[in-house]
Amino acid sequence: MENKLIIYNTLTRKKEEFVPLHAPHVGMYVCGPTVYGDAHLGHARPAITFDILFRYLNHLGYKVRYVRNITDVGHLEHDADDGEDKIAKKARLEQLEPMEVVQYYLIRYHKAMEELNVLPPSIEPHASGHIIEQIQLVKEILNSGYAYESHGSVYFDVAKYNKDHHYGKLSGRNLDDVLNTTRELDGQEEKHNPADFALWKSAQPEHIMRWPSPWSNGFPGWHCECTAMGRKYLGENFDIHGGGMDLIFPHHECEIAQSVAAMGHDMVHYWMHNNMITINGQKMGKSLGNFITLEEFFTGSNKLLTQPYSPMTIRFFILQAHYRSTVDFSNEALQAAEKGLERLMEGIKNLERITPARATEGINPKGLREKCYEAMNDDLNTPIVISHLFEATRMINTVIDKKATISAEDLEELKEVFRLFAFDILGLRAESENNAAREEAYSKVVDMLLEQRMQAKANKDWATSDKIRDNLAALGFEVKDTKDGFTWRLNK
Repeated sequence: MENKLIIYNTLTRKKEEFVPLHAPHVGMYVCGPTVYGDAHLGHARPAITFDILFRYLNHLGYKVRYVRNITDVGHLEHDADDGEDKIAKKARLEQLEPMEVVQYYLIRYHKAMEELNVLPPSIEPHASGHIIEQIQLVKEILNSGYAYESHGSVYFDVAKYNKDHHYGKLSGRNLDDVLNTTRELDGQEEKHNPADFALWKSAQPEHIMRWPSPWSNGFPGWHCECTAMGRKYLGENFDIHGGGMDLIFPHHECEIAQSVAAMGHDMVHYWMHNNMITINGQKMGKSLGNFITLEEFFTGSNKLLTQPYSPMTIRFFILQAHYRSTVDFSNEALQAAEKGLERLMEGIKNLERITPARATEGINPKGLREKCYEAMNDDLNTPIVISHLFEATRMINTVIDKKATISAEDLEELKEVFRLFAFDILGLRAESENNAAREEAYSKVVDMLLEQRMQAKANKDWATSDKIRDNLAALGFEVKDTKDGFTWRLNK
């Protein structure tokens, strides 16, 4: 590639040229969902953002190992070190085994991702399947002197670590700020410092999810899984770690501290984060009552929605904004995205209607491919790519309206660019959800034509009657007259 891929590195707070550690191989780790409830719009954004990166890196010729984890243990309420395990709590409330909860919501998560046309990762490891690796990580951090045991739990010693390294280099926080904003939580008497975080938690008698360890029967801290699984599948140094901006602190900050404490260095070269989705200006959250699952978007079954929105409308809506900018949900914004997507898809369909001319006149399709590459190489600037595709759509419509002409060579180039950027890289696809409505519309048109045929027969206008029947037959419709009128079917 003449143009190099540039990405924004949260760690350095600047755009950098992407240079893989072991080209052509690329290692990418992205934080996946905690599967105790249905996926919502906030889950869709990182999934789509890093799906775009996965697709584009593959297109550029890299061999990408994409790891996206499933958190099924250790993620406590409040994202802290107190309260119940989110999955165990759901299991208790629904009188199920925790892994029943995990399996149920994981199947639904995968279904939603498939509908959004998000490619599956190369590896999808579960936290509960890597307890041994997490115990080994805790042992290494203890051996390095940056953790301590307390009442069967093990905590990371943030203050001691900060004397030798910089706790807060990813988020830009200093330890004093962290201490001033750390809430007093149950069980903090076990800690040397309120900012210390759990590497291993001793399980209370009522805690269902527990494993034996050198310190107690318990479970790993939430932050351990990504460090342990990232190292297992991508090595002690890998290229990209991604996730939502809300994970920068404490989750990703703690991951860096863990890897430096265990191995002497951060494992990750580029840290990438997508911004948040808000609803009418407020951060999406269950407590605010503005929480909308993806299934509710697809069916329109939430009171905040005025209509259903297809998976591709949701994908297009998210891609219309740069991944590092906020996206504010509103019905008006989604309706605008729906219309924009329809316009784009109609333009792509119109490409097949064009008969090429000897020369291109009245439009200038040259350079479209280069413009799209330039936008993608500038930190995955999907809204600019979409604007270029809309510009090409206007050219197509100009040709359709006979106000311009296009050569066979330029027409083929347009088709290829749309195929590459709209479908392969942006991951858009023709909607199948509209098939039922389209079939119903076709049926009504056929019925209307056959009613006109009946009227023609009543008027003894046999020529019109035969013409309607013969034209429908040529299109594959088999028409039968009955004493009550007619029946028809389409011979596919």
